[in-house]
Amino acid sequence: MNGPYKPGTPCWIELMVPDQQAALDFYCDLFGWQGQVGPPELGGYAVCTLKGKAVAGIMKAMNPDGTVPDPLPPTVWTTYLATDSIDTTVKGVTDAGGTVVAGPMEVMDLGRMAVVADPTGAVVGLWQSGTFGGAGIVNEHGALIWNELITADLPAASAFYSSVLPVTTRSSEMPGAEGYIEFQVDGRAVGGMMDLSALPPGTPPHWQAYFHVDSVDEVQDAAVRAGGSVLAPAFDMAAGRMAVLADPQGGRFSVITAKAPTPPA
Repeated sequence: MNGPYKPGTPCWIELMVPDQQAALDFYCDLFGWQGQVGPPELGGYAVCTLKGKAVAGIMKAMNPDGTVPDPLPPTVWTTYLATDSIDTTVKGVTDAGGTVVAGPMEVMDLGRMAVVADPTGAVVGLWQSGTFGGAGIVNEHGALIWNELITADLPAASAFYSSVLPVTTRSSEMPGAEGYIEFQVDGRAVGGMMDLSALPPGTPPHWQAYFHVDSVDEVQDAAVRAGGSVLAPAFDMAAGRMAVLADPQGGRFSVITAKAPTPPA
């Protein structure tokens, strides 16, 4: 990615975790990233890189004053959606029945951010770029390739996101993906949405990050050896071969070896 992300497009992901160094060790070993604890003025925020390009952020769970939260928040990957105006988008969020979790706030000259919850309960970030546009490399081994909203109310979620960002939703035309919803920006699929009922009972609405890998099975085995867990073992599906994993601190993510859609006959 050499230019800014279009508004409504997933542009960044970050992990908030109790043990930042352990998370850095796990993901850097698993995906070939480089990363280290960042400077104090950024709260130690680590920008992980691949081939010298930013791919993800990992930060220690802490309060704004630097103290450790009690209780600790769940370990989750947060998806950030690009916007050209944080203030306008946040106002749209509240007008459409969502809630503001944090922000809007300045992040030095890098940009402006906010974290919100949609009306179905899924938490998502918003990013207005300054000098930092977001992930500098995508769709390669070890990099972000897809972001997916999993929610119990697909119509409500579709209406919400379409009202606060320039995105549209439509049913996927990919064979074998009937019932799957795509988020589109300017007619291009940028993310997806699926029904929460397909997951185990008790799973909350959430955004899921997918990383592209050359071999799902090898990465799955490596994650287990490093103390991670398998939530859905490697399987073949319409978009390729994938698995759902969790890091040793409970952060969920998916890995996929994506394949190009089969053209219609």
